[in-house]
Amino acid sequence: MADSILIERRYRGPPDSGNGGYVSGRLAAHIEGPALVRLQVPPPLGVEMEVRNAGAGVELVHAGIVVAWARPSAVSLQVPAAPSHAEAEAAARAYRGFYSHPFPSCFVCGPDRGAGDGLRIFPGKIAGTHVVASPWVPDASLADGAGIVRREFLWSALDCPGGFAFELQEGNAVLLGELAASLSGNVEAGERCVAIGWEIGREGRRHYTGTALFSESGECRGVARATWFEARNT
Repeated sequence: MADSILIERRYRGPPDSGNGGYVSGRLAAHIEGPALVRLQVPPPLGVEMEVRNAGAGVELVHAGIVVAWARPSAVSLQVPAAPSHAEAEAAARAYRGFYSHPFPSCFVCGPDRGAGDGLRIFPGKIAGTHVVASPWVPDASLADGAGIVRREFLWSALDCPGGFAFELQEGNAVLLGELAASLSGNVEAGERCVAIGWEIGREGRRHYTGTALFSESGECRGVARATWFEARNT
């Protein structure tokens, strides 16, 4: 396979590495159907990384180091009911990232990113539930010539809501380790979507979450499960 991936600075998560969901979506494009992506090291920005065949999947390599790998994987989740757009808007007002965010310039959930630049997905808890939700209206820059949002941005939208679905000690951060996603149907630029996240379980500093993305009509357009690693505040 002669192919490569370059992550532009716009698509960063932490200041000097790619957003995990976006990078996962780019690599998952080389897998047919639902895929699991594991991030081995922080994906560098602004450099060509080679995509190589590796067994039943592919791996992303830079300077001899495997940055990430992807393989086919089923995604089976019990998805909570879709909140309304108004419920998601109300939940987003309680987004803890407005008050304390380890990566405020994150492409997906960074409050420092302006409209038309970041996705501005700000998941806050829905009152009386364990689900976080955020509205999302995809910008035209995320779409192809037909106005359909490109798949890597759906993977992006399925990333960060999981990272806000559980409590953290103030000042701590979580980093995405694995993301497995299954997409169904299309999302159009300008569509009033809703993204949700919920915690599935935890083992010490490791957290397991689910996320889902709903269209303006309330149809589920994608689900994902993720593994997150908590970084202690030092």
